[in-house]
Amino acid sequence: MSGPNGEPHVPVGGAGGNDEDDGDSFGEEEYAAINSMLDQINSCLDHLEEKNDYLHACLKELLESNRQTRLEFQQQSKQQNMEAEVQGSQPPA
Repeated sequence: MSGPNGEPHVPVGGAGGNDEDDGDSFGEEEYAAINSMLDQINSCLDHLEEKNDYLHACLKELLESNRQTRLEFQQQSKQQNMEAEVQGSQPPA
């Protein structure tokens, strides 16, 4: 049975319990609750991994786009500088 936060209700100690081996054994219900929690954790981790992969791909795309834009800007700047030098070296008409 789950508690208010989705945690399994696991009895503590031997107060009124019928536990064998001085409380060291778990029943099927406790193992099922632990397995359920582990499944939920695994699902959350899978979801986080998918988000991480998506963000990584987006960042790589953004970096490539920025690199391309920077190269285009540098080419335009060089071209403008060359045109300015050519115009500056021509005698006025």
